[in-house]
Amino acid sequence: MNYPEGLADKIGFSHVQSDIKAACLSQMGVEFAEKMRFSNRFPLVKQWVNQVHEMKQLMAERGGEWPQVDYYDLRPWLAPLTLEGNYLSADQWRDWQRGLDVLYQCIRFFHLLDAETYPELHQLTRQYSQKIVEISDQDYMQLLPVLQELGRVFDANGQIKENASSELGEIRRKKNAEEQGLRKKLDSLLNQAQQQGWISKDFSLTLRNGRMVIPLAAEHKRKIKGFVQDESDTGKTVFLEPADALTANNEIKSLESAEKREIIQILSRLSDRVRPMVPMLTQWLQWLGLIDFIRAKAMWAQEHRAILPHLQEKPSLDWRNARHPLLEKSLEKIGKKIKPLSIHLDEKKRLMVVSGPNAGGKSVTLSTVGLLQYLYQSGCLVPIEEGSSMGFFQQIFLDMGDEQNLENELSTYSSHLSNMRYFLQHANAKTLVLVDEFGTGTEPSLGGAIAEAILEKLADKGCYGAINTHFGNLKSLADRKEGLFNAAMRYDTAHLEPLFILDMGKPGSSFAFEIAQKIGLPTGIIENARKKLGKKQVDFDKLLLETETEKQIWQSKNNSLSLQNEQVDAIKQQYEQLKNHLQEEQKNIINKAKAEAKQLVKEANQRIEQTIREIKEKAAGKEETKVLREKLDDFAQKSLIEAPVKPKPASNPIVKLISGPIAVGDWVAIQDGGSEPTVGQVLEIKGKDALLALGSISSTIKLKRLQKVQAPKTEKIKTAPLKGIDINDRMAQFSLTLDLRGKRGEEVWVTLDQYINDVLLLGAPEVRILHGKGDGILRSLVREQLKRYAQIKQVQDEHADRGGAGISVVTMK
Repeated sequence: MNYPEGLADKIGFSHVQSDIKAACLSQMGVEFAEKMRFSNRFPLVKQWVNQVHEMKQLMAERGGEWPQVDYYDLRPWLAPLTLEGNYLSADQWRDWQRGLDVLYQCIRFFHLLDAETYPELHQLTRQYSQKIVEISDQDYMQLLPVLQELGRVFDANGQIKENASSELGEIRRKKNAEEQGLRKKLDSLLNQAQQQGWISKDFSLTLRNGRMVIPLAAEHKRKIKGFVQDESDTGKTVFLEPADALTANNEIKSLESAEKREIIQILSRLSDRVRPMVPMLTQWLQWLGLIDFIRAKAMWAQEHRAILPHLQEKPSLDWRNARHPLLEKSLEKIGKKIKPLSIHLDEKKRLMVVSGPNAGGKSVTLSTVGLLQYLYQSGCLVPIEEGSSMGFFQQIFLDMGDEQNLENELSTYSSHLSNMRYFLQHANAKTLVLVDEFGTGTEPSLGGAIAEAILEKLADKGCYGAINTHFGNLKSLADRKEGLFNAAMRYDTAHLEPLFILDMGKPGSSFAFEIAQKIGLPTGIIENARKKLGKKQVDFDKLLLETETEKQIWQSKNNSLSLQNEQVDAIKQQYEQLKNHLQEEQKNIINKAKAEAKQLVKEANQRIEQTIREIKEKAAGKEETKVLREKLDDFAQKSLIEAPVKPKPASNPIVKLISGPIAVGDWVAIQDGGSEPTVGQVLEIKGKDALLALGSISSTIKLKRLQKVQAPKTEKIKTAPLKGIDINDRMAQFSLTLDLRGKRGEEVWVTLDQYINDVLLLGAPEVRILHGKGDGILRSLVREQLKRYAQIKQVQDEHADRGGAGISVVTMK
């Protein structure tokens, strides 16, 4: 059993629960969200989180293939519907028609899910099928005839069609005929009254008490024989039913009554049709609420980048870059990023004693551990990094904040001791214990001694968890007691600022003197305090400060060395590539030269042989032989002439390369192989990428392609031309599905035009436009606009099982 009773509120779980409730589409889903509770049954928790993980995956891959609107709660009508003679009104059936249609589509979609890819969601749907007694596994198919019957009875506006029954059609035809005949008769009397001046020309026929009448000035009411059905508020106008219209009005009223009776018969038959299905509908509506709830948890997981880690049934924690979801969202609103925590608890190191300065993040660490473990054991995914694992605990004990109880006359310290008494009585090896500011609230030496004794006992019980403290004796205990270990919140000793980073395996200083010095406390008072504290404690804090400072210095050097090693590896790789390229080029040039030489030798031999043959055939003399030799020499000079080699252009003297890591504000050259380097200034560094200012534009370039250079002193350095479009950014934000549901016509034109331009730019072969079915207006707008693009090969509806006419599949040429 968790402790205290308001644990969920203290760690912030109630805020997460509210977010999940807001993401639900129906009251049925909200009711499941309100029942979210911490569970100590591992198989159940494992099933919950796997369901959410599969739903998150399903939404990412096939999010538009099942309805996610109009989850009507039909349960209030189920009980009255079971009573014989009760029936639903036409307005109620309008909601039922849409609600049953959505229910049928959802059941069918999840019923046909691949059992290997989505085993938990598939099994969940199968389980609800099996709950329904004496109904086959395909029970939901009984909804289809009902939906067809509703479509036959009601039109798109929810009105009962004239052909809902043959009797209703005949009644309405007779009623229309009587109304048209009566209207003609009354129009004639109305025209006569207007010609006689008994009525204004802007008056027209109207209804009073369900009967068709003509308005008439009160002083002329006796000039037409009939019955006054009503009069105006001023009494100047009466609404007269002529005697000639009495029979027709009576007939119309009679037909209206017959129409109502027939409609009741139609609605009763529909209710009779659904009444045997009430038990099945009760189960499937509960299933729909559960699907809605799981979907809401998956949406929360998507928003907070929560994942399904490796699950272990035993108590443990192995978290990488865990993030407090509520704190992360709060920081994002003010433009800041959260510092994630990496925590490891196992059988040998179970209880973590966290020390460090005030406002350094110790309480956030405790809150993060408590909230994430509570979220997981309530069936939610958790915002941590892939490769992490979640252990399992039977209970969570928390002691955080000021718990004064004026009613019971308990001070803060007494309240903490009461909590510790409960911990010592009920904690075991499967308990996660979280204590903030352990031992505070009383005289430090006494409080520290009691806290040490309690901590030893908790360690002997085998508890897991984290304890925040400033007491040095607890830090010392953590170094020598089995099951305990130290951890510290990192502190920037150069700038005297907390870094909100958790370091495992070492104690931390409270940096009280350093913080006091930073806020301007007089130096004399600080020095006097050091003397009063005693040399042993001062030396201990001094050692912690020096250790932290040296660690930060060496960490900075290691980071610099790692960056230099990465640059060396990149240069080495480029050198190897260039060397291989030059060797291949050398081979190609030599082979080409050999081939050309062979060809020249062949042609030369042919020329020599031809010359010798001519000398022999012509028995040439000295002069003729000389002419033939001159021709041979002329061939040699023209064919074997050396090609001039262009001198290699001198490198740009303006750009001077320098060594060292690249930082924001540095000038760098892009290694693009050109004769002139492209130079820009670093605006931001994002991991292995850098955002550069290149003239009047910015571009993202890999760091390994950049070389640090001296800042330019002239304007001769080449800058990149305007590109206009960041392809990397477009590709990162591009999706193969465009959702246009809920947009107005003018929004559709602009959004769809921009999207098709991106499709053509990025070369996507096929995309999907999600517009929904509805009345087909949005679908028509989309289809009309797509006709304008000659690059589109075809536009067709998606497969019926994956959205049908609600999705347009666009194939590019």
